[in-house]
Amino acid sequence: TTWSLEARAEVDVELVLAIDSSASVDGFEFAQQIEGLAAAFRDPEVVDAIVNGRSGRISVAVYEWASANVQSIAVPWMLVDGPAAAEGLARRVEAMQRTVVGATSISGAIEFASALLAANPYPGARQVIDISGDGRSNQGRDVRLARDDAILTGITINGLVILNEVETLHYYFEQRVIGGFASFVEVAQD
Repeated sequence: TTWSLEARAEVDVELVLAIDSSASVDGFEFAQQIEGLAAAFRDPEVVDAIVNGRSGRISVAVYEWASANVQSIAVPWMLVDGPAAAEGLARRVEAMQRTVVGATSISGAIEFASALLAANPYPGARQVIDISGDGRSNQGRDVRLARDDAILTGITINGLVILNEVETLHYYFEQRVIGGFASFVEVAQD
């Protein structure tokens, strides 16, 4: 097998962006997630942080999640190493069409993201899952067990919470979903 230099590249962060596409997510909320992620990769501060990292690049994969076994990869692993690649990722995210709907299995989302990270062709110094969501897990394995398994392998899990029907969802994410080095919950206001 011939390996390209790019396929062996080391990155600062392996980042999985997990977008909630469960039945509780309406069209506005789905668009909010997509537009927010696209805007983030167009933000000069984000691009500068990527470029000024130790290796100057990260790897990113994006997928939708819903029920325990319902996930769909929208953007397979790609390198982001500057403004052009960040804009390319933003465009791919922006062009996403909703392809899955189902229950809310945050544990399924974590397990799928963990498997993506294990198969990433771009090894990195850190592995991070950013899970966006608008509800509590209502299907699949206990989310705390999935979180704990991921953390034991060195993965950090962050939460991007959409507050609408569940006004205290950020506390649920803090207690049951996030974990690992420098993990956080961010409430999406817009």
